[in-house]
Amino acid sequence: MTNQQIHKALNFFIAFVWLVNGLYCKILNLVPRHEQIVERILGNTFSPTHLTKVIGIAEILMAVWVLSGIKKRWNAVTQIVIVATMNSIEFVLVPDLLLWGKMNIVFAVAFILVIYCNEFYWGKESIQEN
Repeated sequence: MTNQQIHKALNFFIAFVWLVNGLYCKILNLVPRHEQIVERILGNTFSPTHLTKVIGIAEILMAVWVLSGIKKRWNAVTQIVIVATMNSIEFVLVPDLLLWGKMNIVFAVAFILVIYCNEFYWGKESIQEN
């Protein structure tokens, strides 16, 4: 596989991760612990159901942004910051609700590395276009 093919395949994978988490887990609420995580972290002053759906919409928009190819470097940095922040907060405040508990951080770091390598290593030819 060429770098360009790897980059394209990983773009689809990254977008798929955001889409599944946004649509399947949050909007359709097929993974109820996501709503529990939101409620425990943000409280129930506002409806955890509505906040979870808003987060789900934002994740779907992230998938669209990834696939759009617009401002690719900004997109990669934004994803890395969001994933690192979100997983750090969850690691500290709600490890019992995470799929793999505190080991979730390993998967978060792996996803961050995929995003980073995809944009700044395999996608470096396309960076010059932006």
